[in-house]
Amino acid sequence: MTPDDLHPAIDPVRLDRLAETAVRVGLALKPGQPLVMTAPVEALPLVRRIAHHAYAAGASLVTPILSDPAVTLARFEAGSEASFDAAPGWLYDGMGQAFDGGAARLAVVGEDPMLLAGQDAARVSRVGKAQSVAYRPAMDRIVNFAVNWTIAAYPGAAWASRMFPDDAPAAAVGRLVEAIFAASRVDGPDPVAAWVRHNAALRARTEWLNGQRFDALRYSGPGTDLTIGLADGHEWHGGASQAKNGVLCNPNIPTEEVFTTPHARRVDGHVTSTKPLSHQGTLIDGIAVRFEAGRIVDARASRGGAVFAELLDTDEGARRIGEVALVPHSSPISASGLLFFNTLFDENAACHIALGQCYSKCFLDGATLSPAEIADRGGNSSVVHVDWMIGSGRLDIDGLRADGTRVPVFRAGEWAA
Repeated sequence: MTPDDLHPAIDPVRLDRLAETAVRVGLALKPGQPLVMTAPVEALPLVRRIAHHAYAAGASLVTPILSDPAVTLARFEAGSEASFDAAPGWLYDGMGQAFDGGAARLAVVGEDPMLLAGQDAARVSRVGKAQSVAYRPAMDRIVNFAVNWTIAAYPGAAWASRMFPDDAPAAAVGRLVEAIFAASRVDGPDPVAAWVRHNAALRARTEWLNGQRFDALRYSGPGTDLTIGLADGHEWHGGASQAKNGVLCNPNIPTEEVFTTPHARRVDGHVTSTKPLSHQGTLIDGIAVRFEAGRIVDARASRGGAVFAELLDTDEGARRIGEVALVPHSSPISASGLLFFNTLFDENAACHIALGQCYSKCFLDGATLSPAEIADRGGNSSVVHVDWMIGSGRLDIDGLRADGTRVPVFRAGEWAA
């Protein structure tokens, strides 16, 4: 890497810390393990540093797969109608084979979150659905936590300008740099130690929740009166978790959540979003839905409603939820007051739920369960997994036990105990 490759607002020392943290903490990469990495082409400076640290950790091979916004837009500008239903299944089949062969997975995000905002919503949805279906061989290994994987972020210029539109481009990148480095805990001299302390705090929360054995969670707040049943034999996770290959990794850099699998057929009531959702290059805001017996039966959005409707119609599982996550309103990302337009960050600013596929690891014996057994216990199945935020400083959550006992979990957006 040469200095000319790096934006002047990005500190190379802290960028290197982020790369090392992604490899050592996010992946906990093992000697001899291959690494498959995806990233926008703009993130090459981080990709190169990750490759360096991966090889230093003993990686057998680092394979980067890069995307480019101009190529993405070319399909919408000049592609045939049939092209909007195409996806590289051969690539994702290969990624699935790589994971079966022991490869780790790292995704670098940093692209313009609103890249496709001006495109036809139906075409955007078709591309997203084709991509989700084709990606299933790789996604199954991820959601089943078959391998160690993680996500990290690079401060892309277009992303920065979306977040800070009133700033000059260089100043916007500088502000995004500071936000990413702070949230990722690499702005201090020893990020690994910082992550050890943070993981211990998240572990304490999961241990308390797992000890409670709640049957359901009851959410109350402005525009929200929702009961979410929890899957039979569910298990809470947060921070570092052990993949099926035995590696203890942090799937998200950053992370502030503890999460588990809800029961796909026991969700009732209504809920409204508290932050916009950036999905497939479109901003979806003002989401309001009503659940009956686990399924969304009424839905609307004040912005991006067409894309949201297309998302819900992806498949049967897209109208049910596969994840429920708890995040205090005082989390560092929430306290920053920033809207990142990126789920990796925004989901860690508020309690959230995810439409679609569940995580099999969020069962007490998830590694041994078949897809049919997961479904019997309430786990949802879908080709999508889309998180959206429902938490705020005015949200109360009670844990409900099978005998009807109510235990305060959150009050005014904060942990009650």
